Amino acid sequence: MKPIKKSILDSGITSMEIYRCDNRLFMIMDTDDSFSFERKAAMDAANEKVQEWETLMWKFQQPLKNARPGEKWVLMDEIFKLNS
Repeated sequence: MKPIKKSILDSGITSMEIYRCDNRLFMIMDTDDSFSFERKAAMDAANEKVQEWETLMWKFQQPLKNARPGEKWVLMDEIFKLNS
C-alpha cells in the first residue's frame, strides 16, 4: 500500500472523497472511533512521506481567507441536508 493512503487509513479514516471546483477542494471523510484531527496531525508531523506530500500539495492549494497560517483544510458548517 502506498505511504499516503496507508497514513490515511491508519489514522482511523475509513472512507474519503475529494471534489474539486476550480481552485477549491471539498473533502468528505468517514471515520472510526479512533479518529481525531489532533491525532491525525501528530501522525502526519511524524511521517516523513506525508510531510513530503504536504509540501508538494502546497504548490497546488490555496488557503481560504479565514484559514490560520499553514492551514489548508478547514471545517465547514452544514447548512442544508435534504434527507433529514
